[in-house]
Amino acid sequence: MIAETMAGIALVKGAVDGIKSMIGTCNDIGDIAGHIDKLFEGEKQVQQKRNSKSGVDNFGGIGGVASEIIDARLAKEKMQEVAAMVDMRFGPGTWKSIVDERARRMKEQRELEAKVRQAKLHKARQTEELFENILMAAAVVFIVVIAIAIFISII
Repeated sequence: MIAETMAGIALVKGAVDGIKSMIGTCNDIGDIAGHIDKLFEGEKQVQQKRNSKSGVDNFGGIGGVASEIIDARLAKEKMQEVAAMVDMRFGPGTWKSIVDERARRMKEQRELEAKVRQAKLHKARQTEELFENILMAAAVVFIVVIAIAIFISII
């Protein structure tokens, strides 16, 4: 678990280092987009680790708690540092635009995934209804055949 947090904070630090090395020479935001993606991913990992309830084995351990809190604050600090660098290089509001666009796309992705889940659920229900109808029809046919057989055997 600590390795997950370390991986997240290492990803953040590596992304910031990459951005710092390229920010002065890049012509557009696309030149550092990969590093920005890594920054967001690392920050997400740090936050997930901090917010997870899976740290039961370290319950009450101050070291783990302190490490999670400090890593989360370091990640936030690095995000603010990159925000300032991007805004200084590409103009005020650029970082906010990036964050807003990312949030919009993530929302669209979640909505699309929800629609896909609903479509699969609907299809499963339709399949189940079709199966029930086929069973019902087979039962009716079976009963009719038995009734005809009984009728013929009586005559």
